Amino acid sequence: MTSAALAGPTYTALDFNALRGWQSDDHAAALDVFRLTCDDMVGPDWAEPCKIAAAAPEARGFFETFFRPVLIEDGTPMLFTGYYEPELPGSLHLDNIYRYPIYAMPQALPANQPWLTRREIDETGALSGKGLEIAWLTNPLDAFFLQVQGSGRIKLPNGQMIRVGYAGKNGHPYTSIGAELVARGEFTADQMSADAIHGWVQRNPARWRDLLWTNSSYVFFRELSDMPASQGPLGAMNRSVTPLRSIAVDPEFVPLGAPVWIEKAGGAPMNRLMIAQDVGSAIKGAQRADIFFGTGADAGQAAGTVRDTGRIIVLLPVQAVSKAT
Repeated sequence: MTSAALAGPTYTALDFNALRGWQSDDHAAALDVFRLTCDDMVGPDWAEPCKIAAAAPEARGFFETFFRPVLIEDGTPMLFTGYYEPELPGSLHLDNIYRYPIYAMPQALPANQPWLTRREIDETGALSGKGLEIAWLTNPLDAFFLQVQGSGRIKLPNGQMIRVGYAGKNGHPYTSIGAELVARGEFTADQMSADAIHGWVQRNPARWRDLLWTNSSYVFFRELSDMPASQGPLGAMNRSVTPLRSIAVDPEFVPLGAPVWIEKAGGAPMNRLMIAQDVGSAIKGAQRADIFFGTGADAGQAAGTVRDTGRIIVLLPVQAVSKAT
């Protein structure tokens, strides 16, 4: 059944047998990830499922008993993308090799309103020399993509690794530089990838800064080096995200912490139960999801090729479904 407020999203309740590949997924793996953030779920509808989940029930039966699949749509096309935690060379000291800083949150940053744009920060040096530099990187595009990913590991010259995570942003909306290159006619949409952007920057040394400035959004970091290396970066719920089981969603439509069934098309189809544990500046809409692929170069290669259609179906507690549909 379907209902919707005027100009609002629609909610369609489905049966589990309508989920492509549901029977063959590793539900126990999804349940393990669900338990990581279940204690942080808000609202009475989640209390009983989270209490039962803590007792480690049989996984598939647990999800089928306490949840119902709901397709939420708002009229925008479905899009899957991927993200990862990069590992980048860096230093705690500025020199001729390590020249591009990543910054901690400035005290001057106003709450709930736009601050300086990326271009203004770069051109005026507004953050330089204020003790906000966490580290310096070797490549400006590495620093840019670290902001896009929101977290990363930085390998220092002595072999030590530090981790950084999202701390805040300057209040300006995110603009895709990949979409900008397509709009300029530099690439077609099907040619666009992180590798394509890196190649374009190398071929256009006089134009890369202007390209980056088309994205006014600027992200600040915090150091997270006390996190175990075996764990993924922190997501929006302040818990580690899990490769190929955590996704970023738009929390306006999908509750953070909710199980989400994904059916991704494309060259590497994927049907599996994920947990909505993260958000992203570019993740807007009911049918929009960013899949976390893990840490390092291989994860980055896999994440950078994802731009696929499909659908996501949110698993809502049984009590909540009657309210939504």
